[in-house]
Amino acid sequence: MIRERRDLAKARRIVVKIGSSLLADARQGIRQDVIDTLVDELETLMRRGIEVAVVSSGAVALGCVRLGWLGRTLSVHEKQAAAAIGQPKLMRAYGNAFARHGRIVAQMLLTKDDLRHRRRYLNASNTSATLFSAGVVPIVNENDTVVVEEIKFGDNDTLGALVSLVIDADLLVMLTDVDGLYDKAPREHGDARRYGVVRQFSAEVLRAAGGAGSSFGTGGMASKMNAARISTRGGVPAAIVNGQRPGVLRALLAGEDIGTLFLCGSDRRSRRQHWIADVLRPEGRLRVDAGAERALLERGSSLLPVGVTAVEGVFDKGACIDIVGRHGVIARGLSNYSAEDLRKIQGHGSHEIERILGYRDFSSVIHRDNLVLLHPETGEER
Repeated sequence: MIRERRDLAKARRIVVKIGSSLLADARQGIRQDVIDTLVDELETLMRRGIEVAVVSSGAVALGCVRLGWLGRTLSVHEKQAAAAIGQPKLMRAYGNAFARHGRIVAQMLLTKDDLRHRRRYLNASNTSATLFSAGVVPIVNENDTVVVEEIKFGDNDTLGALVSLVIDADLLVMLTDVDGLYDKAPREHGDARRYGVVRQFSAEVLRAAGGAGSSFGTGGMASKMNAARISTRGGVPAAIVNGQRPGVLRALLAGEDIGTLFLCGSDRRSRRQHWIADVLRPEGRLRVDAGAERALLERGSSLLPVGVTAVEGVFDKGACIDIVGRHGVIARGLSNYSAEDLRKIQGHGSHEIERILGYRDFSSVIHRDNLVLLHPETGEER
């Protein structure tokens, strides 16, 4: 368990997310010298017995450089075309860099849809475990050549956070072109203060995140903060460090005071709860009365049909749905019944389900083991 910086030396499996700002150049495309330097450092860690998965941005950016599309707004299909051109170049660059050390790399292309299906989620986990056991380095990226908006991760910071949970990592490291999270923009304010360790996402810390990323990237500090929240809730600490600094990964794992380290709080969730809260897309909504809301929030109860006042949307049994209380969404979970059947049993006692439907698979609408409580104001996990 990593509770302090000095505990980082215990990490044995890490995810390293590398941003486009480090890898892509408007004139030469891929910066092979940067990749070579980063890979040399990763090799040093791997020789110490640390397993490494790389989440790499850059495919779309490299395709844009090759096509001369820099500085223009791209359509979805143009982004997909750019990714199709850039992805082989990116993998070739990593393959060549790791080959100098006798290492083999493997390409893992994911969409959010892959992780929404439990079996495919487990397949991704098992594949990565097999690659690690064979000494192969997984290079993970979003499958931008086929992805559409509904199944996008949004940015590779989020992808890195989810991958860290899928592969059961000890640490997520986000390499960028700044020295960490500051209380205000360090390039504009000489007295800006860097946050060395963040133990909870206070209002002050959340306000500090902001500003756009580089011309190549899709994320800024806000996306990295969101990624840190996802990973730490799942039990994986996260760090934001400057990838331009030589030896930054060795320094971080040695416990040096560099970058910003986000530690896990007391609200860690199981992997199944993380899957429900952070990966699945809600397909409908249930509105509940005050009694059901109190039972969920204060007693950690399952949701029973008697407390449901309205069913919104069309969804099947097993779908992820939101539960709405007086002030907004209070929980998210997996439904034991379809929307059609729920409309028939809403407001009724569990003992009436079989009479109304002709069958009763469950006495609850959502079992508490398949339910995650959320803050109604923010939609974040409690």
